[in-house]
Amino acid sequence: MKKLLRWLRPFALFLLTASPLFAHAQSNPAFMMLGPAKAMYYKPDAGPAPRIAFLIVHRTGNYLQHPGCTELPRRGFAALCMNTRYDNNELLVDWDRIALDVKAGVEFLRRQPGIERVLFLAHSGGGPTLSFYQAVAENGLAFCQDPRKIVPCRADLAGLPRADGIAFVDAHPGVPVILLRSLNGSLRSETPRDFDPALDPYAPANGYSATGSSKYSPDFQARYFAAQSRRMNRLIDQALARMAAIRAGSGPYPDNDLFAIPHGGNPGAGPGGASQLHSLDTDISLRRTKTPRKLLKNDGTISEQVVVSVAPPELITKDSTNAFDTGTKLLTLRSFLSTQAVRSTNSLDGIDHCSTNNDTVCAVKSISVPVMFAGMGGYLFIRDSEEEFENAASRDKDLVFIEGATHGFTPCANCGVPAANFSNSVKNLFDYVAAWTRQRF
Repeated sequence: MKKLLRWLRPFALFLLTASPLFAHAQSNPAFMMLGPAKAMYYKPDAGPAPRIAFLIVHRTGNYLQHPGCTELPRRGFAALCMNTRYDNNELLVDWDRIALDVKAGVEFLRRQPGIERVLFLAHSGGGPTLSFYQAVAENGLAFCQDPRKIVPCRADLAGLPRADGIAFVDAHPGVPVILLRSLNGSLRSETPRDFDPALDPYAPANGYSATGSSKYSPDFQARYFAAQSRRMNRLIDQALARMAAIRAGSGPYPDNDLFAIPHGGNPGAGPGGASQLHSLDTDISLRRTKTPRKLLKNDGTISEQVVVSVAPPELITKDSTNAFDTGTKLLTLRSFLSTQAVRSTNSLDGIDHCSTNNDTVCAVKSISVPVMFAGMGGYLFIRDSEEEFENAASRDKDLVFIEGATHGFTPCANCGVPAANFSNSVKNLFDYVAAWTRQRF
């Protein structure tokens, strides 16, 4: 995962003259507290008063200046950009509490004069955050208290007000899936550097390259994906046992405890902190769609083709995943079990998505409002975006990929061609979101 501050670096402003509906972006957004959550409310400076508002939020990231906060008002929409009570604090996340912060944001937007529709823009970790919220809002506690859940939700999530639609933009499949695929599967125990050489993803004998794309054989991939699942299941069992001891009064603390995961990847420390095979080997199937899909090209035309990520391999993961600062997840039992744990048989396509409440693929199966999915062609969530689309139960659903866009929507500068080849990536994405929205709402 790319470091959040890199996602939110300044974006180029585009002069939009194609339609009189476009308005000027808000130059003076209003800051507010919504309970324990922070928010900035953006509206167009000029033009018709907005009747549609988007809510944008992440699990822990700072989204108060997310690019959607300016790009959407430039197209005539309002935008509420939020930080949850856990901004920059992965350690203490208690997953279902975040839905209460989203609830406060939806209720705020519903009270605003002239706002007729409330939509979600679900970017990155906003994907599982907002799809979980909507699934509970549409289906009630039956969704989040399903017996399959490792940690069921609490009863105070009853009666959440719904959103009217969701635009998923490079939404990842869920924090647990990201962690599962980031675990170094060669670790034989939870002792640092206790690696099985036959499963070492950084061994040249297994296909690793320090200078370009690694080439892992189908046999190694299958064994590694299964090993990642075994390790995650082992971590879950250990955490559940420790939490049971706490509840029984025999734990070191009466409420919670630390839970460290060595060689688990630490995306918050920057890129390269994870052992995801598809970040190392550019031929792995997660980097391409299974069937031809819409690719929105830089010149604004759309082609139908198998979409393949143009993102280069990450070459720094060997050192970073072995380090403490960039390779170790520091969590608590509660934050791990509620937010980071998922059952599986293999990390590629054997994931029990509905064993966790933090999973976009599971949640979209229980959502009925119109949804769209936009994957970024210069990043790693290509197959994930397609799988989210495939599983979406909504009758009105759409899928498109943005040529050469990074996870933060900007033109990819190291994807083998000049960044100028993808110069319209931000404009094309938000023009598409705006058109999709106006056609339905």
